[in-house]
Amino acid sequence: MLNDYMGVIYVETSFDNIRALTKIRPLASVPVGGSYRVIDFALSNLVNAGIRNVGIFGGMEDLTSLMDHLGKGAEWDLNRKKDGIFIFEGMLDTSFSGNVKRIKKNMEYFVRSKQKNVIMMSSHMVCNIDIRDVIRKHEESKKEVTAVYKKVDNANEKFDNCDCIRIDKNGEVDNIGKNLFFRKEENISLEIFILSKELLLKFIFEGIQDGSYYTGRDLISKNLSKISINPYEFKGYLSCINSTKEYFDFNMDLLNKSTRDDIFNKEGRLIYTKVKDTPPTLYKDGADVKNTLVSNGCILAGKVRNSILARGAVIEKGATVEDCIILQASTIQSGAVLRNIIVDKNNVIKSNERLSASKNYPLVIEKDIKWDKDYYYNFVDELGKYDDD
Repeated sequence: MLNDYMGVIYVETSFDNIRALTKIRPLASVPVGGSYRVIDFALSNLVNAGIRNVGIFGGMEDLTSLMDHLGKGAEWDLNRKKDGIFIFEGMLDTSFSGNVKRIKKNMEYFVRSKQKNVIMMSSHMVCNIDIRDVIRKHEESKKEVTAVYKKVDNANEKFDNCDCIRIDKNGEVDNIGKNLFFRKEENISLEIFILSKELLLKFIFEGIQDGSYYTGRDLISKNLSKISINPYEFKGYLSCINSTKEYFDFNMDLLNKSTRDDIFNKEGRLIYTKVKDTPPTLYKDGADVKNTLVSNGCILAGKVRNSILARGAVIEKGATVEDCIILQASTIQSGAVLRNIIVDKNNVIKSNERLSASKNYPLVIEKDIKWDKDYYYNFVDELGKYDDD
């Protein structure tokens, strides 16, 4: 059964409210949980189900960092002579002829693949789901498409810009629309769809005729009136990382053991990521660390509370880090105090700096910024040059 299924992950996104983290990388390769990337969850869900042919499709993003992370797919057992992992860059641009050429390349990949069915996913929907069970329920339903959803009671607080699925009295999906935050209880789409390759190719071909490129969820929504859709309810943990706040909240959720168990230890379904051989973390005398996920290679001498520390993070003696996400190879120098801050890779927060933000509006220190008072005032001076007043 599983030999007849291939996977497709769409990483194209235009979420402007997470631009501070995605200016230099696609959302799919943004680091999470200290040692992982956003795409690791979708990719692991597929390989845990025995899927061995996975295509990854981007839009206008530069996928260099994603390609570096995935490599040939060895960590996911996808470095194979037959099938494996395939990455398609630049499936969308401003040129009509360019779009058609890229979409035709897209179709060639599907036509050459021997599998008859497709599992479509979006990388920014984070969960640990049993794809085998979804396939089984899809085949039992005899419907053309299966769509996965989750009932939530906090749609008005979370799941910004997500799709909602409406189910009719016959138990079929009859509408898919955007969450407008009017209701607390909604059926949030996980943007996971199962359908035949023949049907998908038909939808893509129609897109070529339109001169447009559609992501997986757009293809389903656009053809909703033409197909019968079986809904599959998912009951585990779900996060949609499409804003800075949702990114921050997901990382903070990982500090709860119940969430970690649901994501990382769910019935033997592991989450895989790129292996990096670095030394273990060094806890120096005086280090005070509580309720924190600490990756390997860190050097800790200061106070850390309720935070996520990625590989190679350095917290010097006298520094205080609370409710923060410190990404790879960043240093928080002695005397600095950070609260509700996201520090991107390769940053240095200088001694005695004090940075604080709200949990609802966490502050992002972008990559490669040496953050101190001199930097701040120089930045303000530069902005002043463009002030019309």
